[in-house]
Amino acid sequence: MQLEGKTAIVTGAASGFGEGIARAFAAEGAQVMVADINGAGAENVAADIGAVAAQVDVSDNMSVQALAGHALSTFGHLDILVNNAGITHLPQAMEDVTEEDFDRVLAVNAKSVYLTARHLVPHFKARHAGAILNVASTAGVSPRPRLNWYNASKGWMITATKAMAVELAPHGVRVNAINPVAGETPLLKSFMGEDTPETREKFLSTIPLGRFSTPQDMGAAATFLCSDAASMITGVAMEVDGGRCI
Repeated sequence: MQLEGKTAIVTGAASGFGEGIARAFAAEGAQVMVADINGAGAENVAADIGAVAAQVDVSDNMSVQALAGHALSTFGHLDILVNNAGITHLPQAMEDVTEEDFDRVLAVNAKSVYLTARHLVPHFKARHAGAILNVASTAGVSPRPRLNWYNASKGWMITATKAMAVELAPHGVRVNAINPVAGETPLLKSFMGEDTPETREKFLSTIPLGRFSTPQDMGAAATFLCSDAASMITGVAMEVDGGRCI
């Protein structure tokens, strides 16, 4: 029970990697708030794992402020924040991505990290404790063509993680990231453009271990990085990618 007695918010937890992280946290003893823009999906996951559900738009200041208040009033304090919610644009030439799609990708993937920090870092500082985990991507380390602005948003997330880690270390707060490769999540088809045996084979050929990342892989890595076992680890962007970035 690596997280026994801990409290956590996981955003984007109604499906995919976020759901895997929420399930792993609950299994390891944490009280979890399953947060997602899909309120019904969050309710379903929360009911299944004995957690609390919350609907949130992580790109909206008032919504994130409400989430923070809800978590603190429900749990009394917060130990762990996982910024997992993310979206992408469809694979296409960088100049063909619409301004609307660009703004949305940066709002959900980047601005959300700023907003959760704005509303929860003061709490972590006051307690002189806390762990923040940002779910970035191998795309931020080894970009794939035609996903330019998604790549850039995840590179931003990795740099933000390191900057946050340095600034918050004197306050006893750790900040890390994990970099998954693509997995069986709702975003997979968007990454590949189309989901066919041929595109899957081509995608998998770039991953030395020969498989996609799974929600369970992310849950295991996240549990470790957010646990006391990782108390000396901060500012790390851990690749959980089957060797994709080698």
